[in-house]
Amino acid sequence: MAKGYWVSVYRAISDPEKLAAYNKLAAPAVAAGGGRLLSRDGRVVAHEKGVSERVILIEFDSFEQAVAAHASEAYQQALLAMSDGVERDFRIIEGL
Repeated sequence: MAKGYWVSVYRAISDPEKLAAYNKLAAPAVAAGGGRLLSRDGRVVAHEKGVSERVILIEFDSFEQAVAAHASEAYQQALLAMSDGVERDFRIIEGL
């Protein structure tokens, strides 16, 4: 079974307090959904119009598990806390 991944690139952080509130709620929601943090705020080299801002990579045992974790009540509460505090490109992708 192919793994699932959350990939987030933060293009702008307009309200660090909202991001902090999101982080406080998102971490346990992701863990409860089976997610494992692989990379956060590490070094980035961006190419071809890429953004070298904050990048987060989270791994799940399956694509379906990644989708379900995003849909969970706990993670939806984290998204409400963040609301318009950041501009990010968030994707759920299937591994090979």
